[in-house]
Amino acid sequence: MLTPAQIRPAIPLAIESVELPGLTAERGKVRDNYVLSDGRRVLIATDRCTVFNQPIGQVPYKGQIVNELTSWWFEHTANIVHNHTIDVPDPNVTIGLTANPLPVAVVVRGFISGITPTSLWAQYEQGARTIYGIRFPDDLRKNQELEHPIVTATSKEFGKTHDHPLTHDEVIGLGIHPALWERVQETALKLFLRGRQLSILADLILVDSKYEFGLDLNGDLILIDELHTPDSSRFWKAETYDELFENDQEPENFDLEFVRLWYQSHGHDDQAALPPLPEDMIISVSQRYQCVYELLSGEPFDPAEYPAQERILAALRRVGILGS
Repeated sequence: MLTPAQIRPAIPLAIESVELPGLTAERGKVRDNYVLSDGRRVLIATDRCTVFNQPIGQVPYKGQIVNELTSWWFEHTANIVHNHTIDVPDPNVTIGLTANPLPVAVVVRGFISGITPTSLWAQYEQGARTIYGIRFPDDLRKNQELEHPIVTATSKEFGKTHDHPLTHDEVIGLGIHPALWERVQETALKLFLRGRQLSILADLILVDSKYEFGLDLNGDLILIDELHTPDSSRFWKAETYDELFENDQEPENFDLEFVRLWYQSHGHDDQAALPPLPEDMIISVSQRYQCVYELLSGEPFDPAEYPAQERILAALRRVGILGS
């Protein structure tokens, strides 16, 4: 794992965006998406970081870790569902199949936890016992493992409110055929169980995860976006979970929840304008992302050298995306 002394010089060089000559970008929260004319697209993973759907700056190497870790997970889940990846010509770049995204995201939760208003624990703490159509007992504790993971749907609304939970009827009302929706839920649960299995082998607990699906140009279900990264999932250290849980302490977070908790502890909630992360937190976040990568992959993190613009352009020229 990189030391603070190794990360600090990269902070002002963190990848905010990369311009591809002649191609028009669709800016996401943390990625740039270039749609090509031949059924492919170019996804560039930047180091942009958002919390509570708000930009808070850049975290060095975050984009590379998310991109490479997603590729690693895609290899380990290819027998569950097809994914969009065609090639990864650069640590920050994925060339993928163009797909028609489904208008819902799928969340699978294995623990009753979380701090956002739509999290299980936040609703349970407010007295709700039927959440997302599921009845919960009266004696649950924060961060307790659920008897069975639960699968829910959310809209893809962005802004200062969190993604809106959807009922089964609302999902079908968005034009998703009931048989397709059933398959999506079954696939998401299989992905989560595979993720939990491989995470435990790496001394990590996969707490929950969000999945994005689409239909490829042939109409087949396809997994898109990212998979089981600290951006899309929550991870705890397995070896410390039991002791911390028994003492009503927060587990060690190795994901964006670490940043959310920091903002919350400094008096900021999801509705407030958030100040940029201080340098020591930026370094800590980068190290936690690296830790997840190294534990899961079993390989030391090897950062791509800056400058990113020239490196990424050269990689795309090599594979024929851009002219010489």
